[in-house]
Amino acid sequence: MTDAVVSFAKDFLAGGVAAAISKMAVAPIKRVKLLLQVQHPGVIDCVVRIPKEQGVLSFWRGNLANVIRYFPTQALNFAFKDKFKQIFLGGVDKRTQFWRYFAGNLASGGAAGATSLCFVYPVDFARTRLAADVGKAGAEREFRGLGDCLVKIYKSDVIKGLYQGFNVSVQGIIIYQAAYFGIYDTILEAIDTPYTLPCSLHSLCMKKILTCTP
Repeated sequence: MTDAVVSFAKDFLAGGVAAAISKMAVAPIKRVKLLLQVQHPGVIDCVVRIPKEQGVLSFWRGNLANVIRYFPTQALNFAFKDKFKQIFLGGVDKRTQFWRYFAGNLASGGAAGATSLCFVYPVDFARTRLAADVGKAGAEREFRGLGDCLVKIYKSDVIKGLYQGFNVSVQGIIIYQAAYFGIYDTILEAIDTPYTLPCSLHSLCMKKILTCTP
């Protein structure tokens, strides 16, 4: 395999594994939050009763579906982001061209999010259709599962059927991922090498940090 393929695979796996671990880490908190909304009177009561009545593993009930959904999305985001950074930031000196570097990070994040969505959108769309279908009575349900949902949508509306609403979703994801990855990467680099920031901006950041420090 070429170095580019190996690098892409490493970014893909690192992003996916990190996403899966993060989902597993916060799953108990989300489970407690959900149960507090529907049945338990308080956090302590909920945390104590769940393992007693349902076992410790019940804190992660339903989390596998979230991991399966989140893994490819984040894996592709991280893998594509570095590829787009090579395109948008090639030849850009982050020390002397801060604003161009910042714009390149924003563009890389937005492009990575849009590209990733092209791959995962059909599955997300099918999950939405399936969720709406589950609420119906058994005999009235149109789909038997995620795979059946994808096949039936494709048969009735071909590829365009799997991308209904894509235009709206991709606009939102471009803005979100541009802000998420673009700002994160820029701040990370600025912290590592403070002189990449313009003097006035670096001074402002330092003032904010100092005023927030007890």
